[in-house]
Amino acid sequence: MALESLQTHARSATPLEACGLLLGHAGSIRAATSTKNVAPHPERSFEIDPAALLREHREARGRGETVIGHYHSHPNGSLEPSKTDAARAIEDGQLWLIAGAKGVRAWQAVTSGALHGRFAPVELVVV
Repeated sequence: MALESLQTHARSATPLEACGLLLGHAGSIRAATSTKNVAPHPERSFEIDPAALLREHREARGRGETVIGHYHSHPNGSLEPSKTDAARAIEDGQLWLIAGAKGVRAWQAVTSGALHGRFAPVELVVV
């Protein structure tokens, strides 16, 4: 299950931020794929390995899927995107899942979002 996979990755990366990609179709996450965090300061930010990003886009297309978003963890426990996350987010509708000690919360990067003017909360339904 994608949610369990990303939570396990987030726990194992602590005290660094974990990150990865969400694969599937609009409205449905099929898998969460962990990637290397190549940020200069992974204890307080994340950057998905560009080679992994390109590879996952290519492989997803081959399966008829798309990269619909990404996840990262906040070792401090916050399940809300930070102002840094907002400054880096592109308002393209992609999902942002944030994992912390108290679970996972979903956000969508949008224009004029309720949080930091960039993110709208999204309800996660596990089936």
